[in-house]
Amino acid sequence: MNQPGGPIRFTLTPGFSMARTRRSLEATLAGYRKDGRSVALVPTMGYLHEGHLSLVDTARRHADAVVLSIFVNPLQFAPGEDLERYPRDLERDAELAMDRGANLVFAPSEGEMFPTGRPRIQVDPGELAKRLCGQARPHHFQGVATIVAKLFGLVRPDVAVFGRKDYQQALLIRTMVADLDLGVAVQVAPIMREPDGLAMSSRNAYLGEGEREAAAEIFQALSSADRVFRHGERNAESLRSRVHRHLDETPLLDPEYVELVDPQSLAPLQEAREGAVLAVAVQCGRARLIDNVVLGSPVSDPRLGETDVEPAG
Repeated sequence: MNQPGGPIRFTLTPGFSMARTRRSLEATLAGYRKDGRSVALVPTMGYLHEGHLSLVDTARRHADAVVLSIFVNPLQFAPGEDLERYPRDLERDAELAMDRGANLVFAPSEGEMFPTGRPRIQVDPGELAKRLCGQARPHHFQGVATIVAKLFGLVRPDVAVFGRKDYQQALLIRTMVADLDLGVAVQVAPIMREPDGLAMSSRNAYLGEGEREAAAEIFQALSSADRVFRHGERNAESLRSRVHRHLDETPLLDPEYVELVDPQSLAPLQEAREGAVLAVAVQCGRARLIDNVVLGSPVSDPRLGETDVEPAG
């Protein structure tokens, strides 16, 4: 968190803890380890929604204790982006995490996270970070990888859980863990959607009424391309164009990119195949929204999310 935290004004249930400092985090984790409990980490920037809480559900299936971190990471924001206005509500978030079954919320200040200043050494995320969102946000994934590596060092989790909405991020973290032998099992949970298909995101809070209606068309555009793929269309440009036309024809949507990529390298594809990732970034008012579909994967009711398809690698 990048804001000072006051006292929590709700009753903590037995087995739930709040940690605002490294010392408090270490003490609670030591208790888990002493009891022989495995630990899962769910890294977030807060302003929790059902998508985040579904990650807690996944974490509980893979470990005995769940740590949810809340830190609005300044390293992943470029000048002029929404660092200062990013939505924050620690008390609300802590209560939601507690009610969902998290055991510990770790919500450090920037000073607590960077006690000697921002890291002099940061993680170079390589070629994976130069595609998709990395084209418009060239330093974003360096900030993401660095803070996740730092959280892994502080928490020492057995398992970490990320959402598939941020496909590029999840793939990058999984690759970092494998390449650097970090010893963390990375689980990737399904996208959670609103009833009209809009992928859940903290930045949805930026959307005005007309923008919120327009934003639902992002998933409709992706779904339309996936349907024609299922009926035999394999030309990547045709699929991308179909999504672009839908977005271009929807008022208030300004597409940044529409790409069909390999699920492991994120390299653009000329021919579509099952398992390829069709990904978009769209500006809608003040909100930059991302979404994706994995072509040919089973899709259930959008209110329930999608069948779990993890990034390969």
